Amino acid sequence: MRQQPAAEQGGHGRHDHGRHDHAGPDHGQHGHAGHSHGVSASADRRWLSLALALICAFIVVETAIAVLAGSLALLSDAAHMLTDAVSIVLALVAMRLSARPARGGYTFGLKRAEILSAHANGLTLVLAALWLGYEAVRRLLDPPEVTGWMVVTTALVGIVVNLLATWCLSRANRSSLNVEGAYQHILNDLFAFIGTAVAGLVVVVTGYARADAIATLLVVALMLKAGYGLLRESGRIFLEAAPVGLDPDAVGDDLAAADAVTEVHDLHIWTITSGEPALSAHVLVEPGGDCHRVRRNLHRLLADRYGLTHTTLQIDHAGHLPSGAHALTTVGAGPKHCDSPHGPVHHDGPHPH
Repeated sequence: MRQQPAAEQGGHGRHDHGRHDHAGPDHGQHGHAGHSHGVSASADRRWLSLALALICAFIVVETAIAVLAGSLALLSDAAHMLTDAVSIVLALVAMRLSARPARGGYTFGLKRAEILSAHANGLTLVLAALWLGYEAVRRLLDPPEVTGWMVVTTALVGIVVNLLATWCLSRANRSSLNVEGAYQHILNDLFAFIGTAVAGLVVVVTGYARADAIATLLVVALMLKAGYGLLRESGRIFLEAAPVGLDPDAVGDDLAAADAVTEVHDLHIWTITSGEPALSAHVLVEPGGDCHRVRRNLHRLLADRYGLTHTTLQIDHAGHLPSGAHALTTVGAGPKHCDSPHGPVHHDGPHPH
């Protein structure tokens, strides 16, 4: 007995259920919007490793001088540089993990390890800022003696070291939230050293010891801003939010307005990892419509208009129910195609979102 083709099973004309299309032969390079940056992973690791070596060498020197000079600003810079070093180590480990192929239960591999690293970097920035803020306020109330010339000299050397480290990180792929997290750490440390140098100069010229704590508070504000930004962006990815700049309602309306499409629901847009947005949707085609042609047209629309190439579209004919589904009827509406569609249902023409 001949097995019934998938397009005929159940009499509802389903096509390409769960087809995972990657639009084009260059899938080995991913081709995702914003993902190709022209910098190889091995080059990223080299630049990060060079920045790590520079920072670790300077941490030892700065910590010793901070204790001798009695400078909280220098000590805060050293603590911040320690978090810089940790952030780069996390970034390097995350790169190794995310490069592993998908296997077993990890169907996307360990790509989210980079986002975990970025989240950890944001958290360390916030925690370090809170501790330094507390110490700065305490020293504002009771300022200790600060050796200004030692502060100025060390801070100037720190500016040079951080400029080199920042340059190294700028050469890596900053479209990766993981690399951006390490970069933000070092960039904030550069600002911290500039503030410390100015504070040390004020102490030398005027003897105003509170300048050291004031400089620390300014750096704390920058650390909180950068840390919050990293936590917000990584949190959006963990919560499967749509990428910034992509409006799911606009995407759904464009899909629903395509030729032969009658409805789009269960539309999901999320980010797998930095620069890898993905989309899935359930699309209903008018009875007698060419599902294969519609699928090809929709994939082309998503790639050309939105840069979405990692897409999964389930195509069905309107008026037929997928296997196992049950029609539900509500007052003033026809039967629903799915028991519990997630999110709004998109139709061609005006409709609520």
